[in-house]
Amino acid sequence: MNAVEIYTDGACKGNPGPGGWGAFLKSADSQKELFGGELGTTNNRMEMTAVIEALAALKRPCQVTLHVDSQYVLKGMTEWLAGWKARGWKTAAKQPVKNVDLWQRLDELVSTSGHRIDWRWVRGHNGDPGNEHADMLANRGVELALRQR
Repeated sequence: MNAVEIYTDGACKGNPGPGGWGAFLKSADSQKELFGGELGTTNNRMEMTAVIEALAALKRPCQVTLHVDSQYVLKGMTEWLAGWKARGWKTAAKQPVKNVDLWQRLDELVSTSGHRIDWRWVRGHNGDPGNEHADMLANRGVELALRQR
């Protein structure tokens, strides 16, 4: 199983507002940059989209070390997801889960891809080279969205 290191980030100019996502993937023999953007979105949606797009870009099952600077994504995947699903996509307060479309897509991708994922949190804007690279890509995604107005 190939080992892949992934750094993801989301960015938004206004929340909601124009946003972008970025992902930097690297393995022993290659690197890949992914980014995109949307006009009317939120930072959390862009953080999630970055992870979805990064995992979807992998062609075969991999051992993934996934670095996110979003506690929302990290806790969603490692702490909250099972409870949401058990409650029919409701929070503990019996409210609908926000961004349920993306959570369901991410859940499906993770559970059917065969990837083994080690979720890791990294402090954003703190000098981590992989996170800074993903942040640069996410901001490129914002610019792309703004050009599509």
